[in-house]
Amino acid sequence: MNSIQLNITGMKCGGCVNTVENILKNSDGVENVSVNLLTESAYFEINAKVPNIDQVLEKLKQSGFPAKIYINDFSKKVNKVQLEKKKKWINQWKQLNFALFLLLFSGLGHLASGGYLNFPILGNLFFHAVLATIALFFPGRKILLKGFKSFLDNRPDMDSLVALGVTSAYITSILSLLFPSTGFPCFFNEPVMLLGFILIGRFLEERAKYQTGASIGELLDLQPEKANIYVEKNKVKSVRVNSLKIGDEIQLLAGDRVPADCIVIEGNSSIDVSHITGESKPINVCSGAHLLNGSLNLNSTLKLKINKVGEETSLAKLVNLIESVQANKPPIQRIADQIAGKFTYFVLLMATSTFFFWWKGAKQIWPDLLIHDHHGLISSSNHTLHNSLGSNAENFLSLAIQLSIAVLVIACPCALGLATPTVITVASGKAAKRGVLFKGGDKIEMASKINNIIFDKTGTLTKGEPFIIDYLNNDDNLFLLKISASLESQSRHPIASALVKEAKKENLNLIPIKSIHTESGRGISGELESIDGVINIGSIDWLETKGVIIDSTAKKTLETEENKSHSVIGVSKNNVLLGFILLGDVLREDSISSVHKLRKENYKINILSGDRKETVIELAQKLGSSETEIKWDLLPEMKLKIIESLKKNDKVAMIGDGINDAPSLAAANLGIAVGSGTQIAKANADVVLMGDKLSGLPYALSLAKKTIRKIKQNIFWAFGYNLIAIPIAAGLLFPKYGILLTPSIAALLMATSSITVVINALSLD
Repeated sequence: MNSIQLNITGMKCGGCVNTVENILKNSDGVENVSVNLLTESAYFEINAKVPNIDQVLEKLKQSGFPAKIYINDFSKKVNKVQLEKKKKWINQWKQLNFALFLLLFSGLGHLASGGYLNFPILGNLFFHAVLATIALFFPGRKILLKGFKSFLDNRPDMDSLVALGVTSAYITSILSLLFPSTGFPCFFNEPVMLLGFILIGRFLEERAKYQTGASIGELLDLQPEKANIYVEKNKVKSVRVNSLKIGDEIQLLAGDRVPADCIVIEGNSSIDVSHITGESKPINVCSGAHLLNGSLNLNSTLKLKINKVGEETSLAKLVNLIESVQANKPPIQRIADQIAGKFTYFVLLMATSTFFFWWKGAKQIWPDLLIHDHHGLISSSNHTLHNSLGSNAENFLSLAIQLSIAVLVIACPCALGLATPTVITVASGKAAKRGVLFKGGDKIEMASKINNIIFDKTGTLTKGEPFIIDYLNNDDNLFLLKISASLESQSRHPIASALVKEAKKENLNLIPIKSIHTESGRGISGELESIDGVINIGSIDWLETKGVIIDSTAKKTLETEENKSHSVIGVSKNNVLLGFILLGDVLREDSISSVHKLRKENYKINILSGDRKETVIELAQKLGSSETEIKWDLLPEMKLKIIESLKKNDKVAMIGDGINDAPSLAAANLGIAVGSGTQIAKANADVVLMGDKLSGLPYALSLAKKTIRKIKQNIFWAFGYNLIAIPIAAGLLFPKYGILLTPSIAALLMATSSITVVINALSLD
């Protein structure tokens, strides 16, 4: 399966999203479809055996949704995004000016025909007929054509409702103008007002969409356009960043941003990484340090060597991850999209029912209804050009036509379509700025449901940088270190890193490895070239299962108060114990405060560790955890069993950093990886905390709850608006209170509902 991303134009509401999803799902070889209204994109997988993607693009084009394959070129993306944004804004601005122009003349027509303005031509019905015709054939043409095409293709959407409402009002007015004897009302200004408000509403929606996507724009701004590359020993020249290659050496001046992922060759400086990891304090770097693309050099010149460029850099992957977050829908959005897709049929049914009720049924119930004077919801003048629909109807057929048009105008599935993606995009952007990466909107929804949090110990609550404290039960400490570091030199485990680091400090030459075998969470065994026999390095219990004899004296040495709180590994050769190595680790600076915050929010806290009992208990005491909340001496499969057991009653989040945590991260309801951990841990996690701090965890869970709360508010508003507005437009309050809506007010309310949903999303903090 190949992953495909499409950029799609023409989607305006949840009904459009539903239509596009159905087209893709019904295409041969297409699976796992996700369509996003806010970013106007679709993500799906296609079977490599069905390579003709052109057929899919043609189907979308024929249905009114032109699409093109997204080219994932990070070096071009920076400029391309800015150019497309500028072009779209210019088009939107032109449409907005045209809409305001039409609304101005329509408003002047109100004043002139009401006798408040001495320009008779502005109040003339023929003038308004021309104005309405211009509105339909120019700014409204695309909306009407797409709406009728969708309607004829049996997939009506928001544009279909607008097209039916506008053309109904226009045709009725034309008939009234040409054939006054029909008794139909004449309201040419209503198509003008309707299209005007819709264009204004869509302009404001587009503006809000760009604001919600600002996090990606801000990240793209971190990518510099040029870099200084060394052409000779001490000479540099300026080149475009997209021409850089792996291995190039560049000069980074104070105030410049890092153009790619690099390694420091020469120099010392302070680096601001706040936009990448959320770490507010600058970090100090020297030779050998790794710098992330987009980081800011604060005070000294550095010489760097490039090790990753383009799409492989950390900044590019961060941008791609945020884009994918916006594509993955939470279950709550899938429900909203399905409802929005069916909503248009409901509105058409309501409009049809309204027509037949007022034409055939109402005169049986209220035979004298049209004799009495009534008023509009918004006060209107007494001239016939701008009255509320139905207020001057002379017969029930005329009333039925006008009220059915009002129902078509007032309905709005746009708000339903925007209710979720706007909030998800705002939330993912805010989280990214704080160094928290959610891998999808569905992960945000799951994070909002978590009530039980499981921490790994080493590398999660602690910094994962163990250091050697002491050696026990051996005669030659350097030899013990040398063979241990040699065998562990190919491992990514934190203890292996500590051994290799200490060996380098002692200037020991490591011995080449002949064979190696790792048992995750227990130990490592193998052979070294110049050493006879099998070397085993691991926990005491594991060594004993290998036949290594550990006498009671050695065990008592480990059980002294001084040694109890340290991690211990044993080293043996040919089943003969060579000695023990004691290691310590440092608690992360914000571990205690982060755990306390989570407890205040009523989260259950558990600590699962492969370390020995005394070490884990000492850590638990610092964190204020009881013995019932901690487990020790655990293998990866044992952690899995505990997680599966807890999942029966709770929604469980697992936070880890190492290779042996990957199965647990995948098994938990929500897997959270620490950014300083291994790649496999981050790949299996649903959420990644960038940098090396846990403070992002309470923020991430709190933000997730606020996000889902906002989504529910938006969906409630979208439903509530339609539940209230449609019955009023259908004339529910007309018989008793004489309240009716003008189509222009209906259009204003319709646009307001969408804008309200977007503004509510933007208010997420």
